[in-house]
Amino acid sequence: MGKINDVFSSRIHLSVYLDGGYHVFDESIYHISDLTPTSKQLWKKPIGVLELGILKVDGLHPMKARDGRGTSDAYCVAKYGRKWVNGSDNKDLLIGKVRVRISTLETGRVYPNSYPLLMLHPSGVKKMGEPNLAIRFSCYSMVDLMQMYFKPHLPKMHYKRPLNVMEQEMLRQQAVNVVAARLSRAEPPLRKEVVEYMSDTKSHLWSMRRSKANFYRLMSGFSGFLSVGRWLGEVSTWKHPMTTVLVHILFLMLVCFPELIMPTMFLYVFVIGMWNWRFRPRHPPHMNSKLSYTDGVTTDELDEEFDTFPSTKSPDIVLWRYGRLRSVAGRVQSVVGDLATQGERVQALVSWLDPRPSSMFMAFCLVSAVVLYMTPFQIPILIGGFYFLRHPMFRSKVPPAPVNFYRRLPALTDSML
Repeated sequence: MGKINDVFSSRIHLSVYLDGGYHVFDESIYHISDLTPTSKQLWKKPIGVLELGILKVDGLHPMKARDGRGTSDAYCVAKYGRKWVNGSDNKDLLIGKVRVRISTLETGRVYPNSYPLLMLHPSGVKKMGEPNLAIRFSCYSMVDLMQMYFKPHLPKMHYKRPLNVMEQEMLRQQAVNVVAARLSRAEPPLRKEVVEYMSDTKSHLWSMRRSKANFYRLMSGFSGFLSVGRWLGEVSTWKHPMTTVLVHILFLMLVCFPELIMPTMFLYVFVIGMWNWRFRPRHPPHMNSKLSYTDGVTTDELDEEFDTFPSTKSPDIVLWRYGRLRSVAGRVQSVVGDLATQGERVQALVSWLDPRPSSMFMAFCLVSAVVLYMTPFQIPILIGGFYFLRHPMFRSKVPPAPVNFYRRLPALTDSML
């Protein structure tokens, strides 16, 4: 038999990241505590000192049994930026987390406070204990501290040559593994599960509860604009005649003296801010079960959140959850499609997709330009304002002509499969 030469060939795809000008995330971007570059030569000087005192823990939930009694051989892990402090190598279950944002602390003030340890289980949220902490933040220079608010968050390389989302996520996974390997060799050692829990490595996974919570957060964020819209609606419909008359007087003053518009707006915001100063939080904000929507979530939604990936449930349960996810995604799809339709209608005014409304809009723009050039700008504003504030006896149940014109503009929905 002749000699057989086995030839093996392959291809290696290698990505190397050696630039120390980037910051490699090892925790969730929503709770990031360090944004310095990897290279120590690029680190800026510190702006202050954070002091944390762990005083005691009240009402700690027993996690194991010893001599027929429930007990907890608990330990604590503290993290800020690259600095980790842990107390023991005992192999216990996770019992909760305390998160404090440094920017919410007043400089030089000691915050002795108790924080409930809230842990989400498949059966619901449970209070596992209540540690008492003392926190104080002291800054070296108030001017440097104020300047930090106007400086970019990330190092310069993130803006000169930005990393895409996939690269950032891949680097984050590797950074968590590196940190976990380093802390596993520390004394006392720290398990990888604790590092992943502190770094919120599962924050990107799907959760019906978290999706609902984010939706209500979005609605709460826009509640101020919605309240202003409702108030304007009440003013325009003369629900409170005295308020509407006062708005007429204020409107006339601002139109006659336009130089008062911007000062009035800033003064109004200042008054609102100073009024809310009386109700400012006295303690740093912490985990909020109501904000996390743990009270309105169903048992099946919690079971889905704690399910592994890929799922270990039966095909029937996975199929039912997939159908529920499709229904939720369908509603989101409808909202996104409606927003896209409104934007396409605005573009249709000048795109000549429908030549008739485009020609009418061009004629309107030309006439408006000539009229506005020849008349003082207060006149159109007065006419528009009085039209908006007109009495209900001059209103019709039918939508006005501009609204009807806008709703008849074409969109690209007819071109979609």
